[in-house]
This record gives sequence, C-alpha cells and structure tokens, in this order.
Amino acid sequence: MPFSRKKADEEQSTILWVDEAGFYLLPMAVRTWAPRGQTPILRTKLTRDHLSAISGITLDGRLFLQVRKASYDAAAVVGFLRVLLPKIKGPILLIWDGSPIHRAKEIKPFLKRGAAKRLRLEQLPGYAPDLNPDEGIWNYLKRVELGNVCCSDLDPPPSSPEAILLYQVTKLLHLMTLA
Repeated sequence: MPFSRKKADEEQSTILWVDEAGFYLLPMAVRTWAPRGQTPILRTKLTRDHLSAISGITLDGRLFLQVRKASYDAAAVVGFLRVLLPKIKGPILLIWDGSPIHRAKEIKPFLKRGAAKRLRLEQLPGYAPDLNPDEGIWNYLKRVELGNVCCSDLDPPPSSPEAILLYQVTKLLHLMTLA
C-alpha cells in the first residue's frame, strides 16, 4: 500500500477505512437446517428495493455510518465526507476501494474547497476486501444478522414482522456507531 502507518502516526492522522454496501429485500441465503427430507424454502417477492449504506471505521473501532434508500453516487459520498469531517479531529487518512464514485469529478472540487487540508485519500489495490476492515462489518451484517431474512417492503406496517426486523437492524447499526 502506498500509505504507511508510521507516516500517519507522525502526522497524527486518524486512519479511516470507508466502504459502501447495499442491503436488498432479497434474502442472503446462508446455511440453515430443516427436518430430514424437507428442503428449506425462503419465500419472497423478487425486487430490487434496497437500502444503501456507507460507513467508515477507525483503528480504535469508531464507526461512522449513513443509510439511505437511494444508491450512493459521488455527490452522496461527498455528503458523507462533509458530515464526517467535523466528527473527527485533526488530519484524516481515508482508505477506500477503487470504486468509480471515489474517482468521480465531484470529489476533486470538494477537496479543492478546503477538505484537502485535513483529508488525504488513498486507494486500496484492486479487489482487496481483506485489506478493508469495513468489508468485515458488511459481511457480518449480511451473513449473520440478516442471513435468511426475508422482508417484503422497505416501509412495512409498524407492527409487521418486517418492521420489527428493520427496527432491529437499524438499532444494531445504531449500536455499532456508538461503539
């Protein structure tokens, strides 16, 4: 990697790994059980409805998270960075993947307007999820907390099982941001 932890320590930079993820209504099928001879079946309607999330995690375990119904584009990433800057004191070394939205035209003007004074952006090598701890958060949420979960709507009735599940996921995400 082009950055060094030693240099970040010398500059007293906060190292922050950032990543985006999508949570679709379609279930993430994981290993499950059923009585012998009965194949487990997950019943759900086919849909592309989803929640999009972006988060950043520091070496000391602080988690910064933003969730929205629309997919993230470069403008939304800049919005996340604007919210993030006041929450972290001092210089920030932000490490993220090579997604096109991280290299889009909206990022450079944001940096030129003053963010570059505190924010240094570094790109991970191509397809290196094992180098980004934020990927582990998404993996845990999708495979453990949401494994085999079927939701029918992003705005379910308040007392439905889907609403209770979405509330629990939101609560879990909120608890993770407080750590």
